[in-house]
Amino acid sequence: MAEVEEQGRKLSEESTDESEEEDTEEEPKLKYERLTNGVTEILQKDAASCMTVHDKFLALGTHFGKVYLLDIQGNVTQKFEISSVKINQISLDESGDHVGICSEDGKVQVFGLYTREGFHENFDCPIKVVALHPQFSKSNNKQFVTGGNKLLLYERNWLNRWKTSVLHEGEGNITNVKWTANLIAWANNVGVKIYDICSKQRITNVLRDNTSLRPDMYPCSLCWKDNTTLIIGWGSSVKICVVKERDPTQMRDLPSRYVEIVSAFETEFCISGLAPLADQLVTLYYVKENSEHVEEEFRTRPRLDIIQPLAEGCEEISSDALTVRNFQENQCRDYRLEHSEGESLFYIISPKDIVVAKERDQDDHIDWLLEKKKYEEALMAAEISFKNIKRHDVQKIGMAYINHLVERGDYDAAARKCQKVLGKNMDLWENEVYRFKTIGQLKAISQYLPRGDLRLRPAIYEMILHEFLKTDYEGFATLIREWPGELYNNMAIVQAVNEHLKKDPTNSMLLTTLAELYTYDQRYDRALEIYLKLRHKDVYQLIHKHNLFSAIKDKIVLLMDFDKEKAVDMLLDNEDKISMDKVVEELKDRPELLHVYLHKLFKRDHHKGQKYHERQISLYAEFDRPNLLPFLRESMHCPLEKALEICQQRHFVEETVFLLSRMGNCRRALQMIMEELADVDKAIEFAKEQDDRELWEDLISYSIDKPPFITGLLNNIGTHVDPILLIHRIKEGMEIPNLRDSLVKILQDYNLQILLREGCKKILVADSLSLLQKMHRTQKRGVRVDEENICESCHTPILPSDTAQAFGVVVFHCRHMFHKECLPSPGNLPGIQYCNICSAKRRGPGSGILEMKK
Repeated sequence: MAEVEEQGRKLSEESTDESEEEDTEEEPKLKYERLTNGVTEILQKDAASCMTVHDKFLALGTHFGKVYLLDIQGNVTQKFEISSVKINQISLDESGDHVGICSEDGKVQVFGLYTREGFHENFDCPIKVVALHPQFSKSNNKQFVTGGNKLLLYERNWLNRWKTSVLHEGEGNITNVKWTANLIAWANNVGVKIYDICSKQRITNVLRDNTSLRPDMYPCSLCWKDNTTLIIGWGSSVKICVVKERDPTQMRDLPSRYVEIVSAFETEFCISGLAPLADQLVTLYYVKENSEHVEEEFRTRPRLDIIQPLAEGCEEISSDALTVRNFQENQCRDYRLEHSEGESLFYIISPKDIVVAKERDQDDHIDWLLEKKKYEEALMAAEISFKNIKRHDVQKIGMAYINHLVERGDYDAAARKCQKVLGKNMDLWENEVYRFKTIGQLKAISQYLPRGDLRLRPAIYEMILHEFLKTDYEGFATLIREWPGELYNNMAIVQAVNEHLKKDPTNSMLLTTLAELYTYDQRYDRALEIYLKLRHKDVYQLIHKHNLFSAIKDKIVLLMDFDKEKAVDMLLDNEDKISMDKVVEELKDRPELLHVYLHKLFKRDHHKGQKYHERQISLYAEFDRPNLLPFLRESMHCPLEKALEICQQRHFVEETVFLLSRMGNCRRALQMIMEELADVDKAIEFAKEQDDRELWEDLISYSIDKPPFITGLLNNIGTHVDPILLIHRIKEGMEIPNLRDSLVKILQDYNLQILLREGCKKILVADSLSLLQKMHRTQKRGVRVDEENICESCHTPILPSDTAQAFGVVVFHCRHMFHKECLPSPGNLPGIQYCNICSAKRRGPGSGILEMKK
């Protein structure tokens, strides 16, 4: 059971004992403070008997018959001397303009706070309860009820006199009454009733569960959650009742409304008060001295719980044991719970103390998180609700979090939070940097320092760089790469690096970093020297980015040694800055590199480096023979005699064969293939390429005494030379491998050719017939001739105006029309006429397809 420390002013030992807080991870739902100021003075001399709460003020009744109006801080604004004995109940209407008061000596007063006119009456028995109509100030009949041994309804009639009606009697004293809208709920010794003012009917009777408890010692608690939901607490029993409209078809003689109990459950302790909190309940418990479930130190202390009602039970959300003045002397009937609907304030009233409970706001939530050292959650909560928090500052919470992380030794997390917490406050940033330096953790904060538009003083960055340079070359290099050069004095850092290089001149990491520093300082020549010395991959990027081509004209060999492919691509892409002749000049002593350059140049453009093609022949022969033959095939500027000489010297047969054929000496080329390569397939392929009958004769003559060559010729010669020529020249008795297969293949090839010819012939005949039929159908169609057509010769209408006269018209397939008399004579071929227009345009003659006579 959690105990919440009461917040507020520290009082003297006579005033209060402070609540103690248990160490728990569960955050309290409510916070508490004692209602002080005028209340403290009142309760020192008197004792509270009842209180009612309005949004604007509080009304407190005492055992000595006085009623005090208080503001929400507990200051007295008005005092009424009502009686000399205990005030039992105070009731206010919704406007707060009228008040109803009843006392133990039978006095009942209902009056306006701004006018004492109203109802004043003395009864012959104690009046325990009074309740005004919620709209008492606005209504004309001014209704209210009082309860002693019976429940009376008072209302003013049209003569301005008070009319009394007995709503209920005969079941003991009325101990509580609550009025909302048109419904009145009251409790007596038997149970709880609800009365409908509109229908003037009692609509329910909820019986008391535990009849062993004395009603005067354990009074019933009533609370309207809304205009139709009543919460009843009696002893340890809680019931939630909902007033519903009855179906008109089922009414008969029954009231128009009925009550349904939607939730009923038992609690662990006796209930002294109830109040709604959204869909939950706030319950004030009285804990008996002999309770077995409660620790000794908390016995008889009242408890304020928040519970979640369920259909057949409840779930405890929070539970707070309260220390109020003189709690050891109080009974269940001495406690009351009142609430303010507007602000969710809950007032715990006891004879000598009034405690105010309110929902914890975001500031309270952050307080609790900080107290439990949950700084990250506190910072997140403050950032989310920064507009609503009043007592906290996001940055201060963040600083507390950073301090906590540093104390815990989590320096990286602390440095990471600096970026978020310190933001744009440069003074705080510098303070944190110096603090991290003091504890030897500059490395932790280095990667989070601001480096954009907002920057620290250069000395801060230099201090960190010097620290890294002393202990961590790799970290130093990382910072130089990540930090813009404008953050620090570049020359000072260069000088420091040079000092370290004196001790370790071959340290590649320091040299690389120095090159980057020279680059930031625009001393590109020095950076380039270092990169080339280290053979660093960024050298090409540096040259491109800063246009350092003039600086590398004498370093081409170094670049090529480092990475041939990248160097050549760069040189070829920037010929306008480094000429081809300059590159060739630089590489003349390194022919293997020169070959790589000229080879790529030739691949890009066969004509650009034509003056070096002669030199390339020897370079290809020396370093790249596989690409020599493609070069000879593609180059149009290569001297063939020089190439032939080199190839013959090196006995490059394939290249020599190509050159001989290109120079026209095909017979010599064929001879080399047959004699030196002894490759019949290549010889046949060569003969096919040249398509020279004499070459075929030479090939046959050379192969006639070589059976493998004859087999190759028989397999491949069929489509170029008549195989009979070869077969007739084969000597009798010569054994030829696979002769049978070769002859079969020749016959098959011949049959295939015959089949192809026959197939082509069939296709040709079919296509010819189809086209002929199509032409015949076209020529059989009629041609429309009307008055709009004209003679193409005389340009007059083709039809005479008088169709009764005889006329003749000739129409050609080209759709040109003539009068018969306008056409020339057919000449030497009687019966055949031609269209003069189409004949003149050389589009072929058109035969007359129609002759019209009349």
